[in-house]
Amino acid sequence: MTGQPTSAPSQADLDAALVLLSRLGISPDDLVHAGAARAPAPTFADYIPVVSDAVSAGTRRVYGPYWNRVLEQWGQRRLDEPTPSDIERLAEHVRTHVIARRNARGGRSAAEHLIAALRCLYNHAVADGHLAEADNPARKVAKPRRLPSTRRAVPDDRLAEINRIAASTGDDPALDSLLLRLHTETACRRGGALALRPADLDPDQCLVLLREKGDTVRWQPISPTLMRHLQQHVDDRPAPPATPLLRYRSGQPITYRRYDHLWQRIGKHLPWVAAQQISTHWLRHTTLTWVERNFGYALARAYAGHTDSGGGGVTATYVRASVHEVATALAALTGEPHPLA
Repeated sequence: MTGQPTSAPSQADLDAALVLLSRLGISPDDLVHAGAARAPAPTFADYIPVVSDAVSAGTRRVYGPYWNRVLEQWGQRRLDEPTPSDIERLAEHVRTHVIARRNARGGRSAAEHLIAALRCLYNHAVADGHLAEADNPARKVAKPRRLPSTRRAVPDDRLAEINRIAASTGDDPALDSLLLRLHTETACRRGGALALRPADLDPDQCLVLLREKGDTVRWQPISPTLMRHLQQHVDDRPAPPATPLLRYRSGQPITYRRYDHLWQRIGKHLPWVAAQQISTHWLRHTTLTWVERNFGYALARAYAGHTDSGGGGVTATYVRASVHEVATALAALTGEPHPLA
């Protein structure tokens, strides 16, 4: 009735309002600040360098090329201007203009990485207050469905051929053989090998400290033979304890380019390597497949350095493998005893 005071909303009304706001992607804080004037959003040319400086080196390496494509197309546009349809059109442009490679797979990966790069950019923009989460266009665009990987385990005889070519060709066969042995034994990624430091070697227990993507860190058992070769590498090509261990004869740390040159050279001698686009990551598949077949899923998961949050299911919580079990698997893989086995 007119003139009577309005009653306070019930708890049920408040709960219903909160549910509605959640579905709309709006927080109560968004309503509080809705009337406040928001400064104009920065342009992509102004903001991409800010985010590039804020992310890790690994993220910058993966997303950098795609941020450059965004700069080419949208450099002077503000962050709040593109719509989800604009992002879809840009992703299609990137997909159709990707550099033709044997493993390009129709540019699907390029489109996926572009959307991921934009999601990263817009997540920072929301956190920095340049736009509300509800106005984030990248979260409204689905990534292309990822196709099954063509990578698989390399048969023993083929792996022996790869090692033979690496050890008998090139300008630094000792380095290349060490790289292949390191990846085969540890199933580490390239980033883990490049981040390895002399300080990460524990020769008494034959362990190396691997730091890989997602800031994961783990002690990985290696064979006494590999440990001796790593120590010999440090003796022959000295490096301060907290700097990269793997180096050229000149003393400069190796980069991802060493891997590119290695597999290009192997592919010239072994056409099937070039035809299948075999790379270092195939060695990870090879080792983890062998461990899973011989020691089960739990050991393979630990050997891979996968975290519990990686989607292993509840069972993984109860069957986690210890470093001693990983050492036992390694000893069987290499045929050499290990101090922890």
